[in-house]
Amino acid sequence: MAQAFSSRTTPLAGIACVLAGVLFLTISDALAKWIGQYYSPLQILFLRAAIAFPFVLALVVALGGRPALRTRHLTLHLLRGALNIISACFFYMGLRALPLAENTAIAFAAPLFVTALSVLVLKEKVDGRRWLAVGIGFAGVLVIVRPGASSFQPAALYPLATAVLYACMMLTARAIGQAERMLTTTFYIVAGQLVCSAVAVPWFWTPPQADHLPYFAGIALFSTLGLTFLTQGFRIGPASVVAPFDYTALLWASLLGWLVWRDTPDWSDCLGALLIAGSGVYIAWRASRRPRQSPGGRPKRA
Repeated sequence: MAQAFSSRTTPLAGIACVLAGVLFLTISDALAKWIGQYYSPLQILFLRAAIAFPFVLALVVALGGRPALRTRHLTLHLLRGALNIISACFFYMGLRALPLAENTAIAFAAPLFVTALSVLVLKEKVDGRRWLAVGIGFAGVLVIVRPGASSFQPAALYPLATAVLYACMMLTARAIGQAERMLTTTFYIVAGQLVCSAVAVPWFWTPPQADHLPYFAGIALFSTLGLTFLTQGFRIGPASVVAPFDYTALLWASLLGWLVWRDTPDWSDCLGALLIAGSGVYIAWRASRRPRQSPGGRPKRA
């Protein structure tokens, strides 16, 4: 199994892993949208992390041994776990009120905020073309959200908050640096999520119904598989090649939204999603040519 996680660049295999990861994450989101009508987002996140944690621990130890569990940045990982929990809570709150595809599309604004915050916080330099891409992406967000229009939904601010907080979490990764192994970072994303959600979940706890347990297990399974395949895809495939396929989530979200809830995106949702996806792909491509800059990404619900 360890050979599957080698550092060889294999674009087709990377694309296949990203496509699988995106599908699994979208299924997890659909399950969370359905179960979210009965439980708080925090409880869903806690149970997801609690179910997934033993499997992630076993996977990390199997691939990297005990050294993969060691870190010099425990406090930083806890901060990232808190940001992850808050951003995911906003995402799940958006799932309650918005169509699956619309909520997903707005959350894809995360790379735009990563680019903007890297300038404001890290003082990185961004050329005019990338700023233009950021502007186009934000225009796409406005097309979907439609502020000031009669069709504006305040709930659209939830996935937007998800994008901002996830961008902040991505920037904190710079403080960890490249010395820490990817397996270690993956483990502490789940561990941080479990610890931070456990602190607050007693105030939001509702005893789970027996017939709902398979949904919680499905959320944990598909979110963990999704993160694993996405991580592998970006490990073995060039970022500029595999990153655009992350946006196939919009297609899966639209399909699942129509099949389950009969949601049909209107022209403005489609146009906005196209602008956001196009700008995100361009930013990822430009960032791949400049290794010091991060391409960002969408919120990965570990």
